Amino acid sequence: MRQVTVIEHLLLHQKQVPMATGRFTRLLNELILSAKIISREVNKAGLVDILGYTGDKNIHGEQVTRLDEYAHRVIVHRMQRAGVLCAMASEEHADLIQIPHGLPVGDYFLVFDPLDGSSNIEANVNIGTIFSIYRAKKERVGPEVELSDVLQKGIEQVAAGYFIYGPSTMMVYTTKDGGVHGFTLDPTVGEFLLSHPDIRIPEQGKIYSVNEAYWNYWDGATQKVVSTFKDPNSDLGRLYSLRYIGSLVADFHRTLLYGGIFMYPADYRDPKKPRGKLRLLYEAAPLAMVVEHAGGMATDGLNRILEIEPQELHQRTPLFIGSKKEVEKAREIYKESKSE
Repeated sequence: MRQVTVIEHLLLHQKQVPMATGRFTRLLNELILSAKIISREVNKAGLVDILGYTGDKNIHGEQVTRLDEYAHRVIVHRMQRAGVLCAMASEEHADLIQIPHGLPVGDYFLVFDPLDGSSNIEANVNIGTIFSIYRAKKERVGPEVELSDVLQKGIEQVAAGYFIYGPSTMMVYTTKDGGVHGFTLDPTVGEFLLSHPDIRIPEQGKIYSVNEAYWNYWDGATQKVVSTFKDPNSDLGRLYSLRYIGSLVADFHRTLLYGGIFMYPADYRDPKKPRGKLRLLYEAAPLAMVVEHAGGMATDGLNRILEIEPQELHQRTPLFIGSKKEVEKAREIYKESKSE
């Protein structure tokens, strides 16, 4: 059986993917190389001085791991020199990352979470890199890109996906007009080879995924949503199992392949300021694009994630993502609660 690499796959489907120009292929190729470098370091993390925290905190007030910092630097270094980007945004960096003067500039904008789930590194849990690609608003792009040049709804994404570093390293991605495809890194040849063509999420699954330790911080509607998945007599017609890893990429990847729902609701630890934890641009929007192209759904409880207009770079949102049956059920409960 002939093995197909990511770039071969992209080129083979170029007629169906109008944005798959040489520049887009170059962008994807550099991103793939970055992931290979990160994967190599993840696989030997326990053998070198790369575990643990740096002592710094990121823009969200979270402890930065050494591997987080390493992954961020690798992606920024490679992508700034790719000649296809006008700017980048990283979950680990407060502001837009500009392309240094003297380096070639393109019209793509890259958003990425360099190492999602990094707090689990020392427990050897699967972690990953999430990415999202947009075209900048061309008429506004100059030597210095401004936030208004690049902030767009998720529905405007050109491509999105993630790399997951686990027992094997995988890349899952989709383009604006394409399906969802998974590629597994073959370390003997150093290439991502097509292993999961045309991924489709089951319309209904048997797993719900949520951190129930936050139960007391949820509102009544959220508690009702979770209780529904725990009730074997609900109109969903089946008994659900709870699976929660605490690494978004890992939880989402399982949900994509097996079906069900992953939830990160808003919490009310501050009753005056309920909020979600996950970042709209870095986590929710790219995974929403993947799941929708695989036949699933993603909402903030009521609204489609891909239709939310971002107001800031690090905007947060609740997230309900997975199979249509389960996400629709959650939305139905929130709608009923809102109308009461």
